[in-house]
Amino acid sequence: MKIALTSLFVDDQRAALAFYTDVLGFKKHHDIPLGEDYWLTVVPAESPDGPELLLEPAKHPAVKPYRDALAEDGIPLAQFEVEDIHSEYARLTSAGVVFTQPPVDVGTAVVAVFDDTCGNLIQLLEAKPNKHDDDGR
Repeated sequence: MKIALTSLFVDDQRAALAFYTDVLGFKKHHDIPLGEDYWLTVVPAESPDGPELLLEPAKHPAVKPYRDALAEDGIPLAQFEVEDIHSEYARLTSAGVVFTQPPVDVGTAVVAVFDDTCGNLIQLLEAKPNKHDDDGR
């Protein structure tokens, strides 16, 4: 079993597409009209056949209170892994991305959190190499 698609609620699909492609570097995969909205997915540029991220309209009434509660508590809605978090932080900051948390070493990883301009906090994560397997070897 593997993850093929996951979704992220966004306030404006077109603005989200621009942010996720032009700023973050994802590639548009699907852009299919569905009434007022779209089946709009992006994929990692390095993995065009990898998992898709659906930029889903945030119209359902449960979405706003859910996202507001997460944002108030500083909890990211999604996490994206990067190779070099400090370089990515510098690149995104220079592109105008607002970070709510700069890179912080949390032991097994270095993490940072930014506002995706579409209603979500997103965490970047640079995993540290494991010295041991899960079973302690």
